[in-house]
Amino acid sequence: MRGLLSRLTAADPSRPLDEVQSILANLRVILNTRLGDSMSSPGLGIIDLVDLAHNFPNAALLMEKSIRAAVAEYEPRLKSVRVRLMPSDDPLKLVFEIAARLSTERHNGMVRVRTEVDPGGRVKVD
Repeated sequence: MRGLLSRLTAADPSRPLDEVQSILANLRVILNTRLGDSMSSPGLGIIDLVDLAHNFPNAALLMEKSIRAAVAEYEPRLKSVRVRLMPSDDPLKLVFEIAARLSTERHNGMVRVRTEVDPGGRVKVD
């Protein structure tokens, strides 16, 4: 997570922060948080991969739904969020594509983000 000083610096209009990079940073935080980790916001995050181990072969579908719900709820700059499972060369990783529209006035295009969930549950966001 970013510290207070970096957030205050980013809020300074004389130092514009790239909005897409800001969204990616927020997605990294959201997707690497597990449901129930935040006492002030128990719905923040995604389901823990360990909790899905007994749900194979439906685990990927459950993870997909969890990612979609978390992004739709906790990243308001994205709308019409879609998540789909992508093929992976590594059988131990789940790869998802997040596609959404930017909802801000400055940008009004599509964003596609690739995410990889490793066996330990860590999510890499590109």
